Amino acid sequence: MKAMVLRAPGGLDRIERAERPDPGPPGAGEIRVALHASSLNFHDLGVATGRMPSADGRVLMADGAGVVEAVGEGVAGFAVGDHVVSCFFPDWQDGGPTVADFSRTPGDGIDGFAQEVVTLPATAFTRAPCGFSHLEAATLTTAGLTAWRALVVDGGLKPGDTVLALGTGGVSIFALQLAKRTGARVIITSSSDEKLERARALGADETVNYRATPEWGARVRELTGGRGVDHVVEVGGPGTLPQSIQAVRIGGHISLIGVLTGRGGEVPTALLMAKQARLQGLIVGSRRHQEDFVRALDGGGLRPVIDRAFPLEGLAEAFRYEEGAGHFGKIGVEW
Repeated sequence: MKAMVLRAPGGLDRIERAERPDPGPPGAGEIRVALHASSLNFHDLGVATGRMPSADGRVLMADGAGVVEAVGEGVAGFAVGDHVVSCFFPDWQDGGPTVADFSRTPGDGIDGFAQEVVTLPATAFTRAPCGFSHLEAATLTTAGLTAWRALVVDGGLKPGDTVLALGTGGVSIFALQLAKRTGARVIITSSSDEKLERARALGADETVNYRATPEWGARVRELTGGRGVDHVVEVGGPGTLPQSIQAVRIGGHISLIGVLTGRGGEVPTALLMAKQARLQGLIVGSRRHQEDFVRALDGGGLRPVIDRAFPLEGLAEAFRYEEGAGHFGKIGVEW
């Protein structure tokens, strides 16, 4: 079967098509899934470029969506023909966080979903939302679930709250959609006025061009009458965190979910203390979180925003497009 693998030490020119043995029928507790789509995340790009070293010949991609072809003995909850999506942390089933690395994350510590068929434990999947295409479903398991956990699971999002989302990538656009669906007010940032207009079309109440307004934390406070926002979806890391602390209200919640601006830097600890804000690092979520997210999506009213889709063999080209940072929402691959 066809698979897209990465040769050590990494680099987009070292992504190649390979033929892998068919994984065979499922054993006890397993399901066989014919895969049809994946979506790109910043984590996948880190692996592909070699910034996050992985094993030679690793099958790429953390997200996978497809159809159950066979069910092993003892499996409950899945049947042949079901549409399913993968789990970013296949061993984190429920409860509080149990993992702090990517040693068991598909496409990094173990083989991922840039291949035609997998046979894996049923617990490595959940069902997909009703009516979603495979490409739409594949956007949920990393970016969508991260936004869900940040705002709903850990943030306790409720109607009337105000949310600040940084940028217009996959997580931030999901955060915008989830917040508006809940009845919250949303402020979103970007360096592109065109992207900000697109965000307004999706329901953003206020927009801030951070290139034109470098002190955007103060601007966000102005837009909230001096109070600050209840939730910040912080994807930048050290380069943006000081402004996010400026923007959050006293007692508010900052979800630190990305390090786009680097892995280390100064934090204005005195201001954070004065704000009495909760700064929480998080990485995606558990299988139970994903099941709850899928049930919420079954209620309708939210469809993923997909900027562009590439064929599986065009995976390197898809990553180059991601590196260009011109996308709005998610980039996918399908086959």
